[in-house]
Amino acid sequence: MTLGATHAIALSGLQGQLVEVEAHLSNALPGLLVSGLPDAACRQAPDRVRAAIESSELALPSRKIVVNLSPAAVPKNGSGYDLAIAVAVLTAIGDVEQKHVSRVVHVGELGLDGRVRPVAGVLPMVTAAASAGISDCIVPQTNLAEASLVEGIRVHGVRTLVDVVHAYKEAGPPTRWPRQLVRAVTGPAARPVPDLADVSGQAAARAAVEVAAAGGHHLLLTGPPGSGKTMLAERMVGILPPLRLDQALEVMSIRSLIGATHAESELDVTPPYVAPHHGASLAAMVGGGSGLVRPGAVSAAHRGVLFLDEAPQFKQDVLQALRQPLESGRVVIARARATVDFPARFQLVLAANPCPCGHGHGKAVRCTCTPMARRAYAARLGGPILDRIDVQVHVPPVTRAANTAAAGEASAVVAERVREARAAAAQRWGPASGGRWLTNSEVPGPVLRVGSFRLPGPVTADLDRALERGALTMRGYDRTLRVAWTRADLTGRSVPVADDVGLALLLRAGAQAA
Repeated sequence: MTLGATHAIALSGLQGQLVEVEAHLSNALPGLLVSGLPDAACRQAPDRVRAAIESSELALPSRKIVVNLSPAAVPKNGSGYDLAIAVAVLTAIGDVEQKHVSRVVHVGELGLDGRVRPVAGVLPMVTAAASAGISDCIVPQTNLAEASLVEGIRVHGVRTLVDVVHAYKEAGPPTRWPRQLVRAVTGPAARPVPDLADVSGQAAARAAVEVAAAGGHHLLLTGPPGSGKTMLAERMVGILPPLRLDQALEVMSIRSLIGATHAESELDVTPPYVAPHHGASLAAMVGGGSGLVRPGAVSAAHRGVLFLDEAPQFKQDVLQALRQPLESGRVVIARARATVDFPARFQLVLAANPCPCGHGHGKAVRCTCTPMARRAYAARLGGPILDRIDVQVHVPPVTRAANTAAAGEASAVVAERVREARAAAAQRWGPASGGRWLTNSEVPGPVLRVGSFRLPGPVTADLDRALERGALTMRGYDRTLRVAWTRADLTGRSVPVADDVGLALLLRAGAQAA
């Protein structure tokens, strides 16, 4: 036989497309070529495949071998096509029967010694294969645990190219292969996170964190060093509701693209927590790359918390790039050949000092900053970003009384109130949106201002006056309304009252007022 074919998966973001890998033998000058818009890593596959086949004590004929990755117009990125190319070549030679591999997806990088090495993005690849109707997928043994999380497809793990060829020769199609791993995954699991009871004092800041968690709102914490801003941010994921199984699988798919899930066999239902350094580049924050587009911190924090400590120290282009995902919950990265879309619905938590030296609070007797330096520092968090932050609170220094007082509520207690508040919001907005809105932060402003959800004039009087004075933008008006609904949910009210709107206004202006 001079033609062999099997399948691989091409990824664009989290979306995968079935790729037919064809290998053809001809009587031209010996060589192994790959066509079909491969990137640099994929173009080097012939060298790896040839060495792996020879190391596996298999023979390549002295003929020209052309491998085509179809559809040829779809970019092929990475080294994950190696195993499929090798199997297609061996099928064309006759070492593997075509009928056994025609409806099988092969994923994996080949080492020069014939080992099948793990690759990033196996979870979305297997998901795409299952969606395309493929029944069997061959993956590296190291990737088998995460790949087995996908329902509706049989997944088989292999260690070497010899294992693959031997299995096809001895057992035939993958349906007859012995299972390398029991499919029964241990089930969803929650990773341990720090407890909110560890925070000394800070009752107002704790209440703000609770409101932010209950409604899915963004949060700004300002205060001197050592006041507990980072501790509060780190403990926020502990009071968020666990992820649903579909959400956890989506989050894990993003982590798979980053290459952080090789050995994980459980779905982590704890929301992610991502805290990039303030020196992070634009590509590290929103995603990018010269070849394969990888997700950034905003996508790694999808369904969880993105914490920017020392937020004014981040580069301006990095901060401004957050505006799109904050509004839409997605980040779109445009390249010459393709546009990649990643989910990025996260809760942003910013922490900032009152001034560059950190001591510009209270009477600021220890502050060494000039007025100009303080103004420049505060201006680094521009208006467009601050206008998208729903809850802004000042975190004062911890006093001796607060440090010696009894511990505050544990995360489990606060998490129960957050869960009940979110359940009330989902029950209210779910029927009105067909299940698209689950938290108050997701509800469009016009829905809150018109129709049956419009609050009476006396309730929104303070809010209307703030808008009239120019103290609030229209975006700020809508976001304050959302916080008011969250406050009502936390207190068990079905509709916000004037006190809820007043507290929402106070929370929005709390950091600036301090």
